[in-house]
Amino acid sequence: MPLALVTGAARSNSIAAGIVPRLRTDGWTVVTSDLDSGDQPADLSDPAAPEALIDRVRRDHGELSALVLSHAHDVESGILDTTAESFDRHVAVNARASLLLIAAFARQVGPDGGAVVAFTSDHTTGNLPYGASKGALDRIVISAARELGPQGISANVVNPGPIDTGWMDDEIRDALTPMHPLGRAGTPRDIAGITAFLLSPEGRWISGQLLHTDGGFSARY
Repeated sequence: MPLALVTGAARSNSIAAGIVPRLRTDGWTVVTSDLDSGDQPADLSDPAAPEALIDRVRRDHGELSALVLSHAHDVESGILDTTAESFDRHVAVNARASLLLIAAFARQVGPDGGAVVAFTSDHTTGNLPYGASKGALDRIVISAARELGPQGISANVVNPGPIDTGWMDDEIRDALTPMHPLGRAGTPRDIAGITAFLLSPEGRWISGQLLHTDGGFSARY
């Protein structure tokens, strides 16, 4: 069975936690990683951690065919109250670690290639360091599609929009629902199917894209 690494899957209601069972149903062997739990705990703020994580997964489970980047560091702040330390940690976890994970993944990928899917966000105002680091992630993944394509590696960024992973209360849910053309907020299950397709042989012709998979939420712009 092909092997996938999914980062950021600790919380039971997270996007990553929704992806894992779908991939397993589709025949993938799935290894998860997070700071505090998962098959392979890793502190991705450490620049040595990404390559060490890929090496451990390959040693313990074999060659990876897919990398799903759903880890994130997120502490809300704006222009006037973002500290240098906070900004650097956001970039280290959300952007630098993703770059190093993709590079390590590409170095070990086999002749059949592989696929990378990463999750991004439109957050900016009031959540500046998170949004800025996710913007850097977008460029990294799109660059990976061009640079790593000759190895048979596809790479895409997915912007799922507001997904109800437990952070929505009734007030937020009621405010967001009318903004969704389909009449509801997205769920991890919605994103799981999209991710599974992008990792599949049929979906890997899609590459180098920033995909808004938000049920039409962003169409209001």
